Amino acid sequence: MPTEHSRHAPSSLLPNAQDALIIGAGPAGSACARVLAQAGLQVLLVDQHPPGRDKTCGDGLIPDAHQALARLGLLDEVMGRAQPVSHVGCIGPRGGRIDVPGSLAVLPRRELDALLLTAAQDAGARFEQARFETPLEANGRVIGARLKQGDQVLDVHARWVVLATGAVPKALTAAGMCERHTPSGVALRGYVKAPAMVGKITALEVVWDKAVRPGYGWIFPAPDGHFNIGVGVTDSHRDLGGGKGAKKDVNLRAIFDAFVAKYPPAAELMRVGELVGDLKGAPLRCTLTGAKWTRPGLIVTGEAAGSTYSFTGEGIGKAMETGMLAADAILAQGDDDSAARARYEAALTALKPKFDLYERANRVNAHPWLADLLIWRAKKSPRLLKRMSGVLNETSNPGNLVSLKGLSRLFFE
Repeated sequence: MPTEHSRHAPSSLLPNAQDALIIGAGPAGSACARVLAQAGLQVLLVDQHPPGRDKTCGDGLIPDAHQALARLGLLDEVMGRAQPVSHVGCIGPRGGRIDVPGSLAVLPRRELDALLLTAAQDAGARFEQARFETPLEANGRVIGARLKQGDQVLDVHARWVVLATGAVPKALTAAGMCERHTPSGVALRGYVKAPAMVGKITALEVVWDKAVRPGYGWIFPAPDGHFNIGVGVTDSHRDLGGGKGAKKDVNLRAIFDAFVAKYPPAAELMRVGELVGDLKGAPLRCTLTGAKWTRPGLIVTGEAAGSTYSFTGEGIGKAMETGMLAADAILAQGDDDSAARARYEAALTALKPKFDLYERANRVNAHPWLADLLIWRAKKSPRLLKRMSGVLNETSNPGNLVSLKGLSRLFFE
């Protein structure tokens, strides 16, 4: 088994002739690498950042993330480090609140991503810090990638290249896979150390209000007396066609300040706590749109493929799930490129309606009064509360909650 030093120290020469070269060591890339390596494939996993890099994220692990971690054999280890949470607290503009039960947890991405990367290495994958430059091609097929490691530019050949490079479109563009250069949404997050707030904020609190429209605010309790606080806007850019877009009139810092001013627990958290580091922003790619999923020899997975949900901005679980779907396709079809790509695309196509339903539910962010209506009715209807819990567990249709039919049921069921 490699030592911690050998795991993290870059080599001067990358190994060649891989079964799979995976670009990006976040949840999607590491999950894909672990499954492939466990099956005995020779896997090289590269990332331009060293292990332990920070990632702007809400850090919430909802049931789909628990299921993915269970398949990877990592759920117990993650939950041993994470802050367990039993409810999502939905808070409307008028101050109404409903606590929706679920299997939930919070673990900062710095820790989660490092754990996933170590698990991929323990399965036999090799990690190197290197930057993706461009794919290598022959006879219309991707056969590897040109990487930069320090001052060296190296060509690494592989039977499969998997792009798991997140929301920034640079790698997608270089690979000829980008269909939308602007993000679907944007988020701003900070960590606050506030031991005095432990026990006061115990749920994953999601807040809708006119002050943060067209987005939402959140506070998630993290381990060791820390809290993840942020705001997100999941429809932040206008689509101008041709893969280009323009940012709407969205000032994340102004929205964050408005959230803190409007929501008393956020104000108290910032008053009694200490901000750890700076507030950090990040783009989001949602709804399985914005990128081609495959081309001969190459698969796009995770947030690069748009694996983040609109409405909630949650993407950790689906990133891991799509990474494992990529691995499954490679393992099931062997050297049959067309069959492997068809299997992977069919798997994402099967997921797409679920993403579309979350996109439909995204209207709550633009019309916060819908949150008031749902909260008011859920307090009176155990059946509706069960359906809202089902949205977390992916057993209920989130779009139906805010459809015309769904809204009518709020008054007549």
